[in-house]
Amino acid sequence: MERHAVTIEDVREVQDNFKAGVTQHEGKEFQEAIESFKTAASVLADEEHLKEFQKKLKSGKFKLQQESIAYMGCAAVHLNNLINELDDDQKEQVPVDKQLTEAFRGW
Repeated sequence: MERHAVTIEDVREVQDNFKAGVTQHEGKEFQEAIESFKTAASVLADEEHLKEFQKKLKSGKFKLQQESIAYMGCAAVHLNNLINELDDDQKEQVPVDKQLTEAFRGW
């Protein structure tokens, strides 16, 4: 299935959900964080890839905090890939949130 080109709105949506997930994760609201990261990772995503990721996580019997971190990584990679698909003018219209930039540096 072919998807539409990435838009500024798509990146903003993913970034907002990712930021919410980071805040929730830091507040030890892991289930809420997982849902935010899932939402972020599902925008313009390959549904089969996401299902396979979820299947692997469930089979690993991870703690909730570890699962949240895994989804955070998935959502971060997805956000980065979407940003990279924007042209330079579009990138200027959706600068990466300062809080996220600091979080990325800490990793």
